Amino acid sequence: MKKLLSVLALGALLASCGEEKKEEKKGGFEMNRTKTETKAVEAKSEGVPVDMDNQGVGPYKDISFDADINAELATAGEAKFKAVCTACHMVDKRLIGPALKGVYERRSPAWVMNMIANPDKMLKEDPIAKALLKEYNNAIMLNQNLSDEDTRAVAEYLRTL
Repeated sequence: MKKLLSVLALGALLASCGEEKKEEKKGGFEMNRTKTETKAVEAKSEGVPVDMDNQGVGPYKDISFDADINAELATAGEAKFKAVCTACHMVDKRLIGPALKGVYERRSPAWVMNMIANPDKMLKEDPIAKALLKEYNNAIMLNQNLSDEDTRAVAEYLRTL
């Protein structure tokens, strides 16, 4: 009798091993860990209109650059840019703020320098700065309290991008 029970138990065990396990779906959170292919997203141009006549709000008016880039000034501007701007801006990708490559194709030099030097006033009074603020989820550009020389150096560096 014991042999018969042992054979039956062994048979039941073998039979149950061949069955597929059925998964029960439970309500609630489910996470799928399958790898998906992603494509690199190119820097999207902001939806704010281009306005080369707007000089912004601040001390800089009627700014024009020399035809040649001042390499020494641009190098100083690059160092300042890397120290204070890269937390929010990248050269060719949107981050917290807009990509700055080609900024002078969208904005006047005076507007750019006013935004660098005094973003507080620009965000309160300038229509383009207000539109950019809205587009970038109300991420406020902080005033870095740059001197006129530093502002000009960063503006010169942006010409090299």
